[in-house]
Amino acid sequence: MKHTFYHILGILSAFCLMFVLLITSVEAVCYWTPGYFKKQYTKYQVLDSLPEMSMEDLLQVTDEMMDYLKGNREDLHVFTTMGGEYREFFTEREIAHMEDVQELFLSAILIRKLCLLFLLFTIIMIPVTKGRLSQTLPSTIFSGTLSFFAIAALLGIIISTNFSKYFVVFHHIFFDNDLWILDPSVDMLINIVPEGFFRDTAARIIITFGISAILVLAISFLLMRKNKSVQKRRLL
Repeated sequence: MKHTFYHILGILSAFCLMFVLLITSVEAVCYWTPGYFKKQYTKYQVLDSLPEMSMEDLLQVTDEMMDYLKGNREDLHVFTTMGGEYREFFTEREIAHMEDVQELFLSAILIRKLCLLFLLFTIIMIPVTKGRLSQTLPSTIFSGTLSFFAIAALLGIIISTNFSKYFVVFHHIFFDNDLWILDPSVDMLINIVPEGFFRDTAARIIITFGISAILVLAISFLLMRKNKSVQKRRLL
């Protein structure tokens, strides 16, 4: 019975760890990569699709948008200079859509906090179980991580076959309205973050997450071998 409990705890810990790494990978790409938005804006020549506007002003708008997603701004009423006039950057439709995006983003942050609390609980349980949990944890973390990674890799392969299709599917899953369907002749958001931007960002997130997941697999595998060596020495 205790062995089953330790096994379940390990598998759940592995999945929690993967969620933490996945959400952190999103942050790492969008927030912690120096000059990421500027490089993407330059690559997709987004300024050509906007009324006359400087890169500096666009990056300032982006900073305020990202602050909003993190909950550091009360609203997304952002003003800047465009086409020679000082005006509001986002339309009311975009602002309404970004409220949904913010809710999604903050929900992900909450999930990460809950996962971290669960991982903390697992760590606390190691001495409580007098080390017995530490004997099964590496193998369950390994199998749980491998399962999560395999599922993520399969989804990644499927999505890569038709990104546009699954981009739409994603929005239908996470949003219960059509506010995300924007008009490029009116709405600025769709011009500064075109589909190619999302494709590049998704690829970077997958690579970042993949590297971190492989590191977890490697560490848990080494700990598994160490545990087996200790058990063999005890039998001698």
